[in-house]
This record gives sequence, structure tokens and C-alpha cells, in this order.
Amino acid sequence: MEPVGDPREGPSTEHAFEGEPVRAWTEQITVRSVVASILLGTILSSVGMNLVFMTGVVPSLNIPAAMLSLFLLKIWTHILRRFDVFHEPFTRQENTIIQTCVVACATMVSSGGFGSFLLSMSSREAVETKAGQDDINISAPSLGKLIVFYLLISFVGLFAIIPMRKSMIIRHRLTYATGTATAHLINSFHTPQGVQQARRQVSVMLQSFAGSLCWNIFQWFYTGGPNCGLASIPTFGLKAYQRGFYFNFSATYVGVGMICPPVVSISMLAGSILSSGIMLPYIESKKGVWYNAAYKESSMMGIYGYQVLISIAMMLGDGLFQLLLIPFKAMRNLRRKQQQLAAATNAFRSVDAVRRTVLSFDDRRRTHIFLKDNIPFSYAIIGYTVLAIISTIAVPHIYCQIKYQHIIVAYIFAPLLAFCNAYGTGITDLNLYNQYAKIVIMIFGFWITAAKGGLVGGLVICVIMTLIIGMAGDFMQDLKTGYLTLTSPRSMLLAQAIGTAIGCIVNPTIFWVFHHCYLHDPIGSYPAPFARVYHIIALVGAGGFVELPKYSIALSIPIFVLAIATGAIREVAMHKNWRIQHYIPSIAAMSVAFLIHPTTSIDMCIGSLILLAWNKVDPEDANLLASVVASGLICGEGIFAIPDSLMEIYNVTPPMCIRFLASDVNEKVDAFLAKQAS
Repeated sequence: MEPVGDPREGPSTEHAFEGEPVRAWTEQITVRSVVASILLGTILSSVGMNLVFMTGVVPSLNIPAAMLSLFLLKIWTHILRRFDVFHEPFTRQENTIIQTCVVACATMVSSGGFGSFLLSMSSREAVETKAGQDDINISAPSLGKLIVFYLLISFVGLFAIIPMRKSMIIRHRLTYATGTATAHLINSFHTPQGVQQARRQVSVMLQSFAGSLCWNIFQWFYTGGPNCGLASIPTFGLKAYQRGFYFNFSATYVGVGMICPPVVSISMLAGSILSSGIMLPYIESKKGVWYNAAYKESSMMGIYGYQVLISIAMMLGDGLFQLLLIPFKAMRNLRRKQQQLAAATNAFRSVDAVRRTVLSFDDRRRTHIFLKDNIPFSYAIIGYTVLAIISTIAVPHIYCQIKYQHIIVAYIFAPLLAFCNAYGTGITDLNLYNQYAKIVIMIFGFWITAAKGGLVGGLVICVIMTLIIGMAGDFMQDLKTGYLTLTSPRSMLLAQAIGTAIGCIVNPTIFWVFHHCYLHDPIGSYPAPFARVYHIIALVGAGGFVELPKYSIALSIPIFVLAIATGAIREVAMHKNWRIQHYIPSIAAMSVAFLIHPTTSIDMCIGSLILLAWNKVDPEDANLLASVVASGLICGEGIFAIPDSLMEIYNVTPPMCIRFLASDVNEKVDAFLAKQAS
């Protein structure tokens, strides 16, 4: 292929597709794409729900969704071909539509607060914190109520995003790294040169998926009791095992470590060492002095209170810095583009020459398709207003703690925050809706007050706003993918709406299964770490009283300041291109490590090490197959989580137990068994 246009873009992609007609937007969404979206949306929602209940961390699902949709449709078309049944060819636009539907469904797991905001309203968190236990500050989830609630609030954000698309994609040409990477992956699948690679990737993903699923089925047979199973091997010795430092052979977190940037895995491990290896052992030595020794480890008045407050301090410090940084990055980005345009103008002294320099053949074709199926601005205003009015009238009947004026104010400010988040996502590839969430909870909780149900009210308003704010970043990523694959914005909008509708049914149903396990979880398999974090934030915002252990606030304040300082140093180092930038940890990732088991960080680091070694041995294969293998590992274990949860609900017990003991304990056990036998 002849190199055309911007040198950074490389050889022209669209020249390879010139002979392929672009279907009308009404033909880009097919029955088979909707069926595939329902199936894959359910699979990835199960994976995401499993992750948020276990760690609260969900990686980007764009690339796994694109891979799985290709895998499913290739099998479908192959079967039809074998039976000589006529079928339309599977195009990159249809691939993009399925990916958009699936991501819209699966990302609702995190942005909809299923593992955080919803659980924060529960009676379990109120009992654990011994605060906010009055009925007005507790809301027990029910399946029917959740489905109706999400159907009312989830579509409003679609119309808030529509006016942003031209500005973000065409005018500012923001990067949206995940969306761009997904588009390049889809384009490579569907070019004639990419057919062989696609077949190989599909084959490898199938093997990875099957291996992960079989491994989890095999492990299940040996988990017939607390601390049983191959996942409980004391890899680094029994003392380290007691502190949570061991490798538990989790295919999910190994896969997550292969997808996430290495800095995330390393930062989480650093956070685990700082928390479980240094700070918590020291705080435990003060048991009976700083806090009452009678409190359980899960009590907010005990050692867990230190973990939660330190984690919140780190999250707030890093989130505040990132939010304040967005306008500065936006201004720098605009200044750089103005300088590039001025340089091009001075060089060519001609408007036509400038246009030829700025817009390559690919850009001109993509821009034409992107602008051809225009969505009028008036439609966005009318749609947003009508859906917001319906939601404003109906939601207070579901949650009596909030009033009409609270929702009206939320819907007035949500588009502004959505624009900021979408712009920030385009620059940094980080969707920061969780950082906005903490501020929203505190503001609305304070407005409503604890006496009138400010805890539940703040969390409900937070769900409404984070769905809009989070959707802005996620859907703009998908629109970037659509722009690069010549997929119409109208079909993308309809695909987003279909995926959202699927998510409103599928996610509450899957949540209901995991919620039952969460309430009856004797061994802590589903800790849902962010549930208590947001419960505390909502209590503080509403003015509720929380009895905290001694010196917990005093420890949190310097850590909050240190989080801001670390973020500032990291940003300066990246801007100046200092070598130290690669050794400064991510504060957000470290904060998560205070709430989860250290073994998760170790598993993720193993994944990052596998990827690093693979890149050293065979960089070409690693670049082609790493994300494929990781997606298969994550999906295999995620799928098994559903039957595993159902078996737990129906008390189906594994037949065997493998447990590892110290040699002296083993001698006592042998002596006891010998005595019993005699």
C-alpha cells in the first residue's frame, strides 16, 4: 500500500477498503449483530460484575468486545457457509456496532455503581460502620425496582453526548487511545492482509478461553471448605500467606495484568506492600491502644477503618489533582494544535496546501462519512429534556429520599461535567467519572441532610450523574472507533441505545445473583471493597456520625497531601520527559491495594511479567496475541463465576478440600486423626 497523508498514520488504511461499499446506516445494524450483542453483553457483564465484587477494578473491555464479536460472527458465518445458507458478509462496520453494544452493556456494571453505590445503601454496610442505620438511610435492592430505575435514567446521557461528537472527534481530533487501538484492531481483521492474522487470533482466544474455563472447573473440586483449594498455596511461605502475599492462580487477574499498563500492576503491588506489609502490621501492634481489640477486622471502628480512610484520602487527593489538571491539559493541547497550524500556514502560504497537509485521504473519507449522517442538535436538546422530565417525575417515587429539585439540578450540571470528562478521556485515556462521583455524593448528601435520607439520596443522585458522565467518556471512545472504521454516527447512537437497553435488564439480573453471595459470604470471596468507601463518603457528606478509630484522620491528612504532591511530580516528570517518570507509582492504583487482598496485586504483576517476557522473546507475536490471550483468560473465569455463584446459592458443595499446613500443625492433625481411628 502507498503511504498517504500524515506520516504518523502510516500507510493508508482506507485505500485497502476503496472497493468495499459502505452500507447505509440502517443496514449496519442487523438482527445477528443484536443477537451477538445480547450474548456477548451478558458474558462481559458477568465478567465485570465478578471483578467489581472481588476487587472493584474493571479493565477496558473495548478490545475484548471487538475480539469476541469477531470470534462469534466468524463462527456464525462459517456454519452458514457450510450449509450453503445465504448470508451477508461480516463487515468492519457490523463489528464496530457489536463492540459498541457490548461495551455499552458491560460498562454499566462500573458506571452504574452495581459493586459500589448500590451496595453502599445496604443494611450490611450500615451495621458494619455502626452509622446511618435508620430506615431512611438504608435501601434494600430489589430486582424489579432496579430494572425500572435503570431504564428511567440510563438513556438520558445519550442525548447529552451527541452535541460533543463533532467538537471532540473532528475539530480537536482528540486521541482516545483505547478507541483508536480498537479501530486499528477491527480494521486489521477485515483487510485482505489481516484475514490470516484474524484466524490465528480467534484460534488463540478460543484456546485461552477454554483453558481458563477448564482450569477453574478443575480447581472447584478441591475447594470444599474455608481456605481450601489450589488457590491457597502459600507460594512465599506461611507467614507471607497469612498477610495475603501468595499467588492464587487466578486467570482473571493474570489477564488483567496483561491488559493494564505495567505501572498499574506495579503500583498496586507497591500499595499492597505499604499497606499489608508495613502500615497494617504496625497499626495491629497498637491494638487495644488505638482501637478496641474486641472489634472485628471488618469493623470500621477497628483496623479496617484505617484502611478505608487512608484509601479514601489517596483517592480524593489523586482525583482532585486529576480534575484540576484537565483544563490545563486542554489549554496545552489547543495551544499545540494552533502552533502546528501556524507552522503549516507559514510553510505553504496557501489554504489549499494547509488542507492537504492536515487532512490525508483517510481523514477526508472518514470525515465525510462521519458528517454525512448528521444528528440535528435540536434532537439532542428535545431528547435530553423529555427523558430528564420523565426521570425527574418517576425516580422520587422509587427513592423517596430525593425530591424533584435535586434531580433537576443534577440534570442541569451533568452535561457540563460530561463534556469535561469526555475531553479529559480523549487526552489521557482515563475515564474519571469515579472522581466526580465522590464530589457529587458529598454535595447532594449535604443538601439533603442525614435526617432526610442524605446517605441514600446522595448515592442515588450519584448513580444518575455518573451514568451520564461515564457514558460521555466511553461512548466518545466508541465514536472514535466508528470514525476510524467508517461507521455512521447514527448507527453508533442506535447501537449505544440497544446496548444500554440490554444492560438495563442483564446487569440488575446478574447483580441479583452476586448480591445474594455478597450477603451470605462467610469467607470473603466477594468483599466489594468500594461499597464501604462510598458508604463512608456518603455519611460524611450527609453529616452522619461515624465513630472512627484513634489517629485515623491524623494519618489520612498527610497521605492526602502526599497523593497530590506525587501526582504533581509525576505530571512534571512526564512533561519534562525525565527518566524518573517510569518509577513514580499511580496513586489511584495504590489506593485500591489498601482495600483488596495482596494476592490480587501479585496475580496482576505475574500477568505484566508474562507480557514483558513475551515482548522480549517475540515482540511481534506479543503485539498480535497478548490482548487476545488476556481476553480469553478473563472471559473463561468470568463465565465460570455465574455457575459457581448459583451452586453456592443452592448449597452445592465441592467434594474435596486441599489445605496447606505448617509441619508442626500437620503433626498435631495426624496425631489427632490417629487417636480418633483408634
